Amino acid sequence: MSALILGLLFVAIYSLSPGEIYYDPLYAVFAVFSFTSVVDLLIALQEDGYAGGFMEFFTKEGEPYLRTAHGVFICYWDGTVHYLLYLAMAGAIRRRKRYRNLGLYWLGSFVMSVLVFLPGNILGKYSSEIRPAFFLAIPYVLVPCWAGVRVFNQARAPTCYAPNVVQEEQSKGILRRPVDLALVIYLTLAGFFTLFRGLVVLDCPTDACFVYVYQYEPYLRDPVAYPKVQMLVYMFYVLPFYGLAAYGLIFPGCSWLPDWALVFAGAVGQAQFSHMGASMHVRTPFTYRVPDDAWACFFGSNLLYALGPQLLAFRCLWRPAFFLRPPPGPLAHHKKED
Repeated sequence: MSALILGLLFVAIYSLSPGEIYYDPLYAVFAVFSFTSVVDLLIALQEDGYAGGFMEFFTKEGEPYLRTAHGVFICYWDGTVHYLLYLAMAGAIRRRKRYRNLGLYWLGSFVMSVLVFLPGNILGKYSSEIRPAFFLAIPYVLVPCWAGVRVFNQARAPTCYAPNVVQEEQSKGILRRPVDLALVIYLTLAGFFTLFRGLVVLDCPTDACFVYVYQYEPYLRDPVAYPKVQMLVYMFYVLPFYGLAAYGLIFPGCSWLPDWALVFAGAVGQAQFSHMGASMHVRTPFTYRVPDDAWACFFGSNLLYALGPQLLAFRCLWRPAFFLRPPPGPLAHHKKED
């Protein structure tokens, strides 16, 4: 029934907006996914008691893992942040405007949600309740891959920096760029924190890991498996990016950093929203919730972990001259002779 509804929705969108779809096929993707975002928001509101009767059959018989604390918060994120992104990107396509930056942020957020949610469903305590509706996740895996390729292949917004400005900006060392220095320090500390929490979920026997998992983040022991998968995704994907981002902030000309900073900003933002919310939600058993005396430490450290990638992406978009490719040699030589 869900597949039939989505198919009819696609036919309706194609009939109403053929021009937009011919201009950019992602218009149909964003329109259909905006519908599913509203469905996810209804699921979250229903599970928290703010609405009733809309999606109860689906959550009980179709995807019961959406009733977990983690499932509720990914539905909130999809029904608010993703929904606004879909509307903004569909509106940009209709007006023939650029939406590459929004698309990269959405791509990171969407992929992170899928990378954690699907393995968590299979590995956690709900693995025995996998229903046929789980196969609806197949297009949720394939479509972002196709959409990501199209978004990355779009032309970047033109920059208006003169070659001498780029050369001057790239000649500054890290000590002359206090914002970049602060970001490098943050990335270093966040990298250690990422590695530490990855070791915690891998049952590292050290006293520090034992104290942390029992006194600060007991949610990492929750048998639903989402927090464990989340920390492992952080360790194997986000940690290497932090190292590469620090390199890109120190050495000039890393033109790949602004794009990937947006992708990881969306990914970490979605992940931290779901992780922090699920750690304190009533659907999480009391023994796995954040202790009252550790709430400030937990909230502060996780909020900083979520804000850092957003600030990195903002810095890359704010003054991108440092990340542009160095001006060609003959031009620089000619300038020197002048």
